[in-house]
Amino acid sequence: MKKHFIEQSLIFFSVTKWVLLSSAIGVVIGSIVTFFLNTIHKSEEAQSLLPFESYYLLPLGLVITVFIIKKFAPNATGHGTEKVIEAVHRRDGKIDFAVIPVKLVATVITMFTGGSVGKEGPGAQIGAGAASAISQLFKFSAKDRKKLVICGLSAGFASVFGTPISGAIFGVEVLIVGIIMYDVLLPSFIAGFAAYTTAKYLGVHYNYYLMELNSISFNPTLILQVILAGLFFGIVSDFLITVLRRTEMGIKRININVYLKAFLGGTFLVLLSFVVGDQYFGLGLDTISTLFYSDPALSESVPWYSFIAKTIYTSITLGAGGSGGVITPIFYVGATSGHLFGTVMGDNVSLFAALGLVSVLAGTTNSPIAATIMAIELFGIDIAHYAAVSAVITFLITGHRSVFQSQILKMSKSDMLNIEFGEDITKSNIDLSVKSKAKVESLRKKMDWRAEE
Repeated sequence: MKKHFIEQSLIFFSVTKWVLLSSAIGVVIGSIVTFFLNTIHKSEEAQSLLPFESYYLLPLGLVITVFIIKKFAPNATGHGTEKVIEAVHRRDGKIDFAVIPVKLVATVITMFTGGSVGKEGPGAQIGAGAASAISQLFKFSAKDRKKLVICGLSAGFASVFGTPISGAIFGVEVLIVGIIMYDVLLPSFIAGFAAYTTAKYLGVHYNYYLMELNSISFNPTLILQVILAGLFFGIVSDFLITVLRRTEMGIKRININVYLKAFLGGTFLVLLSFVVGDQYFGLGLDTISTLFYSDPALSESVPWYSFIAKTIYTSITLGAGGSGGVITPIFYVGATSGHLFGTVMGDNVSLFAALGLVSVLAGTTNSPIAATIMAIELFGIDIAHYAAVSAVITFLITGHRSVFQSQILKMSKSDMLNIEFGEDITKSNIDLSVKSKAKVESLRKKMDWRAEE
């Protein structure tokens, strides 16, 4: 009895500790992210004061961004979330405090000048940076600092998109493929909800797209289409990951001055816009929003190749030195590829656009649970079963790849593969020569045996 009482008392103390800590962290991060979002909003308003389109400044904007990051905080490079995952796995959550102001300024400049990036990565990195700074200020242990940084990641994501539940799940699901860190689940939920509530209280407005799917009959044809959509989104996810990675590596291999490289990258995108259009600069949220309504006239201006063009714009923006997140571009790629799929199917176009948004998120980040919950938070409960099927299929079809190279792989997506898990997803070795061949041969023999019967 005494042992039981002591156990329950310690659990109560631990829960109380993390409720208080994560609540405080969430309020702080919600306030910082609100300032960040308001700054982005003001910069978007300032674009209208220019006598020309703001993206003409992109070559200069990328040069300035590269200079600021290189000079003041080299760890602020890229799309934010990747650096947080790296800090959690390799540095026990230690993040340079300079990342917070530098990431904010660099991202605003990139977005003001038309860079094809998102705001969630910087929001997550700023939130995680604030959590790391607070934990170091109060001399928390490495274990507690790591937990707080994960809370910061969840809170940043939740307060940027207004999705507190999926934001919390994303923070604990995105770190290790195949393992959810249950010990951080409670503080992540509380931090995400506290940050979201704080941001709403301070005036941040979020967009949700409630879908009434009662008119769509639940039938075998639709289920088959959803399965096919999951397969298609898996291919799209793999394409996006591959282009982002190869563009980054290709630009790095170009042996010229980094500032000239940034200028040329921005110039290429400006010139490309005269060929494919300028709707692929910036966040692209207006385009995404039009795809979730049933009126075909709202989305008929979206070309079939939009997801390819957005992938190219984002890859070059980030590869040339731009600062910003990759999740919003993933949303754009997912929604537009879903729009294409729905158009080919001839029906339920808005449903497949919504499924594309969350499924490509699941595939590119290896977070099918967070993606499914996000579908419910953004589009309503009616989409849940469709989103779950599509997101999980996409997650599997994408394979053992990710837009976040620092993710740790701890599962195989096929029992026909033999995987030697490495320190991150890029260093995990997939052996196709022994186990998979043996299993394919075994399967072939079984099929031959059944055929003989």
